Amino acid sequence: MSAAVHSVSRRGFLKGAAAGSLVVAFHIPFEAAAQGAPASKGIPEVNAWVVVKPDDTIIIRIARSEMGQGTLTGLAQLVAEELDADWSKVTTEYPTPGQNLARKRVWGSFSTGGSRGIRESHDLVRKGGATARTLLVQAAADAWKVPSSECVAAVSVITHEASGRSISYGKVAEAASKLTPPAEVMLKDPKDWKLVGKRLARLDTVDKTTGAQIYGMDIKMPGLLNAAIKDCPVFGGTVKSFDAAAIEKRPGVKKVFKVGDSAVAVVADTWWRAKSALDALPIEWDKGPNANLSSKDVAATLKAALDAPEAVVGNANGDAKAAIKSAARTIEAVYSFPWLNHATMETMNATVLWTPERCEVWTPTQNGEAALAAASEAAGLPAAKCEVYKMHLGGGFGRRGASHDWVTQAVKIAREMPGTPVKLIWTREEDMLHGRYHPITQCKLTAGLDAKGNVTALHMRIAGQSILASLGMAIKDGKDPVVFQGLNAPGPEASIGYSFPNLLVDHAMRNPPVPAGFWRGVNLNQNTIYLECFIDEIAYATKQDPLALRRKLMAEHPKHLAVLNAVAEKAGWSKPAKKGVYRGLAQTMGFGSYVAACAEVSVDQKTGKVKILRIVAATDPGYAVNPQQIEAQIEGSFVYGLSAALYGECTLKDGQMEQTNFDTYPVLKLDEMPKVESIIMPSGGFWGGVGEPTIAVAAPAVLNAIFAATGKRIRDLPLKNHSLKKA
Repeated sequence: MSAAVHSVSRRGFLKGAAAGSLVVAFHIPFEAAAQGAPASKGIPEVNAWVVVKPDDTIIIRIARSEMGQGTLTGLAQLVAEELDADWSKVTTEYPTPGQNLARKRVWGSFSTGGSRGIRESHDLVRKGGATARTLLVQAAADAWKVPSSECVAAVSVITHEASGRSISYGKVAEAASKLTPPAEVMLKDPKDWKLVGKRLARLDTVDKTTGAQIYGMDIKMPGLLNAAIKDCPVFGGTVKSFDAAAIEKRPGVKKVFKVGDSAVAVVADTWWRAKSALDALPIEWDKGPNANLSSKDVAATLKAALDAPEAVVGNANGDAKAAIKSAARTIEAVYSFPWLNHATMETMNATVLWTPERCEVWTPTQNGEAALAAASEAAGLPAAKCEVYKMHLGGGFGRRGASHDWVTQAVKIAREMPGTPVKLIWTREEDMLHGRYHPITQCKLTAGLDAKGNVTALHMRIAGQSILASLGMAIKDGKDPVVFQGLNAPGPEASIGYSFPNLLVDHAMRNPPVPAGFWRGVNLNQNTIYLECFIDEIAYATKQDPLALRRKLMAEHPKHLAVLNAVAEKAGWSKPAKKGVYRGLAQTMGFGSYVAACAEVSVDQKTGKVKILRIVAATDPGYAVNPQQIEAQIEGSFVYGLSAALYGECTLKDGQMEQTNFDTYPVLKLDEMPKVESIIMPSGGFWGGVGEPTIAVAAPAVLNAIFAATGKRIRDLPLKNHSLKKA
């Protein structure tokens, strides 16, 4: 029996599947998407947030980016709730950052990161929906010549209660668009919500299932050319020379040129021809000052900083150093956390059309306004003469937020081909070698105990990178507040969940030349590992139950304690686990939400193989807009967090990363995914995020369970570097 191997695209696979039992219909409007034409073009808007077509279709404009986290649907629910819309008629579109600039930022921030999509714009979008509803009701009342107070709206229909007359939104939308919006509107009480809090299906699921969803890589335009790029693989290196003549006569190649100081690009009629030519291009690199730098060098620098006299204080009370010095007993441990790559499924890409008068960019971005700023600078044009059309993201995780290096490159390339659209796509190798990596840190934890085993003091010294410093952002008094996520004093954001008589959390900043960036969960990830695993160490060292010790230290932190108690109860902490099954706990607070997890694992004593069987997770985000999406985010964050804990590590050799693709940077496989049981327990009164906080408790809960199973304490991730075989 022989088999032919064919190369097939995602859409090709889905089309081909129609020959079997799967039948999928396609309509992929590449040209429409390429032009960035909004669905509402030419239709009078009720207000900036809402457009209603004559057929009652409702278009809700969403400024934040959709990258799989469900922001598009969640924000639409909030608008539709206040609009009293018929959810079955709701669709969405992105406004552009250029429109936002021209309209005095009517849509507010376009930034989608830090789990801020809903928690920082809920008030703004709800007012947008309420204002639109008010205008639609007023338009109907005016047509009927009755007071608007006598009219009510429900499911996209306005009714005059006294006469029984009714009319749909689509029939009064144009009249509503001509009215002056009220200065103030009343928002609904949460107890009256009909759509918010419901498990509504996502608005983007069908197109993603059929393959009709258009991503940045899918863009096609008449006359489109394609570009591939190769940047110096050594951090800080530059281009010394290259021999363009060696490849410029290859089929399809249009141009070969330098981009900035450190990269070379090839433009061709197809991307594969551009990439193949670039692979054959002789390039000589000036590797610069970091050519001999290794992970060992950086680790040594961080280790020395653990005892450095100078450090910036992030949180403190009492006198931890003095209390530790006089303690009856001390416990000390050193943990470390590696660089991690975002490794988004869709690599960095952008399509650009540049002329001396205007620059247009089509790209997946977590921050359209930041992408617009990058485009403007690279284009040499004012922002008002530039535009960015946001595409759905094939993964973001922070990589497409604060840095837009690929947009800068794409615009510079397009300037070499004026009037011709050019699409730049990074290879996976380029993406892995030129990330904005999760920062590398080490942490020394020292606890002072009294004669009864009570914790009298805790000192956490963090040594390592500052994301803000790496990104060139302003740092006041040498302090990067992002470093201390999950370790802050009690408050609304990233606060520590324990009370100690004496506490000192400080940071000795050390910034190697590897660029750091915001990676899903950011510094909450390693800080939760450091603290939660060390709390476990104290519990075992003092012969206390890990849950009992936490409860004792959390007496003044009721919301932290509530999620911890919830997972402990559902996991059955008070009862013995099945034979061969071991449990571990973790909790934290970040991105405005309180989260906890209880993991159950087994470890094969002969092979040392870990099987993560089950994770019970609790989240209190204040308000739960769509519980189904929250559950999906919890599960997805565990895939990401456990991938990092088990396998994730970027290592430096001779100034460049050694991991260049998924063969050297593996991720969690389907059969390794544990059963996840989610507890969503919104307590109200605040708005927290859900995309990022839960990821932080995955690794420490599993690590604590592994210790319970093996007696081996893993303090340096990833787990793949350690043997758990029974000695």
